[in-house]
Amino acid sequence: MKIKRFEDLECWQDARELVKLIYEMTKRLEFSRDFVLVDQIRRASISSMSNIAEGFYRNSNKEFIRFLDISRSSAGETINHLYVALDQGYIDKDLFEKGKSQADKVAKKVNGFISYLVRYQKSSTNKTSKTSKTN
Repeated sequence: MKIKRFEDLECWQDARELVKLIYEMTKRLEFSRDFVLVDQIRRASISSMSNIAEGFYRNSNKEFIRFLDISRSSAGETINHLYVALDQGYIDKDLFEKGKSQADKVAKKVNGFISYLVRYQKSSTNKTSKTSKTN
């Protein structure tokens, strides 16, 4: 299956779900008062989603991989902020686990997609170098 839109990527779909979850969490009264943490965790989750989309429109797989790496890192940052929210009592353990699980899911899917693109890039390079050697 050829992917024609970033919206078709499972990792982007999962990142979108993460953003929805983070927004739900940060609207809770006790959480919503911590403006700095709310801003940070929202930005991190949005960054994860946005970097997948932005990288999709780059001119090469190498650039796309760079943006996917940023996306994966932003998912990790989101998990870090979830720990802060848990430690401050803004969310309970169940909500923390739900958010962490979704962020981990995003990171794993992005990681798998990076691995796929790296393999694809290597196979394309090998085909090109074999072709140029025979010419």
